This record gives sequence, structure tokens and C-alpha cells, in this order.
Amino acid sequence: MVNDLTYLPERPSKIRKTGITMVMDKGLSLREAEDMISASGDYIDFVKLGFGTCTVMKNVDKKIKLYHEANCKVYLGGTLFEAYYVRNQFEDYLRLLDKMKLSCVEVSDGSILMEHDIKCEHIRKLSEKFTVLSEVGSKEAGIIIAPQKWIKMMTTELKAGSSYVIAEARESGTVGIYRPSGQAHVTLVHKIMKQVPAETVIWEAPLKNQQVWFIKNIGANVNLGNIAPNEVIPLETLRLGLRGDTFFSFLPDEFKNHQQIQ
Repeated sequence: MVNDLTYLPERPSKIRKTGITMVMDKGLSLREAEDMISASGDYIDFVKLGFGTCTVMKNVDKKIKLYHEANCKVYLGGTLFEAYYVRNQFEDYLRLLDKMKLSCVEVSDGSILMEHDIKCEHIRKLSEKFTVLSEVGSKEAGIIIAPQKWIKMMTTELKAGSSYVIAEARESGTVGIYRPSGQAHVTLVHKIMKQVPAETVIWEAPLKNQQVWFIKNIGANVNLGNIAPNEVIPLETLRLGLRGDTFFSFLPDEFKNHQQIQ
């Protein structure tokens, strides 16, 4: 790795508390997972086995072991939690987590209606044994949640025991904190940023323009999620200002006379 460039933003090494990268595994083979860890494991903090894919994937136990050995925390997509919850199978879900030897869990209500008090009670129960990541926002297009409601839900879930709150975007990046075009709901995001501690929020940002926006507005060490396996290294270069989109973001003003007029 090249490390002699000046004016690179400082990036904490693993195990990180900020500047987190969460990768979405939507069904990687064991060989693909091995290749991902070999290429970019140093930059991956969480791996989410997306939605209910763990129920149909081969070698899930071997993949989880591989990720854990690389100091990547693994959890199951929140949709699977919802699938167990809606069927009144919460205890079965706990047994699944134990069987898979997971220490992290996602609690979400993006696909179903769940009273927020009930969601927070599940967060409290799970936080006694697991690191909890709770997702806020609907997966349905067109559903608008007022900024103060977002903030209240995030704050309440953190108090209930969540270590991180995840701002919903889906893997498409077109719902939740984003418009159908993929552009950020700027007012919503800025209001959340002002009232919820930055280190506790993971912003789902599957698209490059979304990653760029958050890096420019929050900084190199913003927590980002739903990153595709082959986008981890490109994201790291964005964080360091080694890609055109963020090239001048971390340089002193005297260097900016070289900046091209856009």
C-alpha cells in the first residue's frame, strides 16, 4: 500500500468505531467471499447477509467463520428478523443466531407494521446478548417520514440498546433517505446529522454519487452501508481523496488553484 502521500485524511484501523464500511453479501460463493476478504478485508467492518439469503446459500457457516477470522462482524439482514417476527417465531430466530454463532443482529420494521414500543422492546432484549443494529425507515417507495419522527425513532432506539442506527435506503438506493432519483433528501439528512451522534449512524449508500455526497458533507470517516463487495476499494479511495469526485476535498486551499472549473 502507498502511504507516503501528504494531506490524506486519517483513517482509523480495525477495529473501528467510526469510518465504518458495511458490505452487503447478497449470495457470494465461498470463493468470492475469500477473494473479497483477500482484496479488501482491511476496510470491511460489517458484512450483512442480505435479507433472507442465508436460508438458501451454501456454506453459510464457512463464510461466517471466514468473515469472523478477518475481524468482520456478521449479521443477518433485518428482513429475516421481520419474517420470523411476523410468524411469531422470535425464539426460533434466537436459536438461528446461536446456531450461526453470530454476535450481531439487525432489528428492522421496513417491510411490516410494528409498534415502535414493540421494536424497542426487541432491541432491549437482544442487546443483552448481541450488538444491535436497528434500521429506521420504510423499504416502500413513496412513504415519507417526517424528519422529527426519524430523529425520535433513532434516538429512542439508541436508548433502547442499539449500538448503531441504520438509515434505510435498500440496496437500490432509491427509498428512505433518498429520492427515487437516488439523490439524498438533503433537509432530512442534515436534520438527522444535527441531532443524532454521527458515530452511531450508518448511512446506507449503495451508489457512488451517494457515497461522494456523504464524504463531502460529513467527512472521510462517515459510516456507510450497503456497499457492494467490488466497491469497497473504490470507496476507500473516495474516502482518501484519491478519486476525481473527492480529489480536492481534503487538500489545503493553496492546492486548489489546480482545481478544474466544473
